[in-house]
Amino acid sequence: MTSQTAPTGNAPTEDQIRRAPKVLLHDHLDGGLRPGTVVDLARETGYSELPETDPDKLGIWFQEAADSGSLERYLETFRHTVGVMQTRQSLVRVARECAEDLAEDGVVYAEVRYAPEQHLDGGLTLEEVVEAVNEGFRQGERLARENGHRIRVGALLTAMRHAARSLEIAELANRYRDSGVVGFDIAGAEAGYPPTRHLDAFEYLKRENNHFTIHAGEAFGLPSIWQALQWCGADRLGHGVRIIDDIEVREDGSVTLGRLASYVRDKRIPLELCPSSNLQTGAAPSYAEHPIGLLRRLHFRATVNTDNRLMSHTTMSREFEHLVEAFGYTLDDLQWFSVNAMKSAFIPFDERLAMINDVIKPGYAELKSEWLFRQTASTSGSVGTEE
Repeated sequence: MTSQTAPTGNAPTEDQIRRAPKVLLHDHLDGGLRPGTVVDLARETGYSELPETDPDKLGIWFQEAADSGSLERYLETFRHTVGVMQTRQSLVRVARECAEDLAEDGVVYAEVRYAPEQHLDGGLTLEEVVEAVNEGFRQGERLARENGHRIRVGALLTAMRHAARSLEIAELANRYRDSGVVGFDIAGAEAGYPPTRHLDAFEYLKRENNHFTIHAGEAFGLPSIWQALQWCGADRLGHGVRIIDDIEVREDGSVTLGRLASYVRDKRIPLELCPSSNLQTGAAPSYAEHPIGLLRRLHFRATVNTDNRLMSHTTMSREFEHLVEAFGYTLDDLQWFSVNAMKSAFIPFDERLAMINDVIKPGYAELKSEWLFRQTASTSGSVGTEE
């Protein structure tokens, strides 16, 4: 879809998608750096292992490595981004640019996650990492506002599934819950590292009335989702795309939900779906065949997310463009996804409601009104005038 393409039916234009107020719940800080920033930080910090030092070539390398189908090459991309994020200054810059880039793309609310334990090689403490990232987000929000955009960014602190620091990171998230950290997450390889290994962290967060999401149902299937919900008590599912395995679609188009899928839908458990990322990891063969189409039709609490903007060469606008092309979505559909995400955010209810009623719905209403004026102008132009 290009900006020159004429819309068909009620399909939003690329410009309208970019201007639409969007909400992002699943975005990794170390997966969203600008290639030029990676090059700059490598030079400033003495990191010498980049495969390319030209920003354009490096950006292509990241995308090709992520698309390669090789888990080893995919994980190498994060080794480089994390490698240049080991100083306070680099963390502030990366977080600031993250907020600016998202705001420029029309994102009005974002929850961005990162693992503090991965940024200690330069001598920082866990607390210093959190404070540097928070400072960067606040700087980015201010700069975005000066450039005519508005965004609010909350941090999710991630613990790595293969490590043993989840309780420590959960306690860290709780200490900073009134200073920009809105929740907790666990990430990393699902197979062999079930979320139940980290029950002490989840039990602690529940006792503290705090929020958490769990990466589940991406590479691994239904058992991962079931454990995340029924053993750990996750508020949201990071990805959760494999819930499709518990949904039967018959040849006549009728659908039957299994017990777990019914529970997820009935309880309105948010799914942090990441279409482009899912194509890279093999969770879906194409956008047109991505489970999000069926999940939206069945009224699951589906949300659209970027996961890793650098590795997937994507933005929230691009994710929506792909879905508009694949499923014929209109602005009403994009609003539905955005409201779903805002309802599912880890900030207080009154603040979520204000974002929906004062920012998201008015923003989409303004975009929809453009169709009325366009149609009126077209009609007026086709009617002759009498002298």
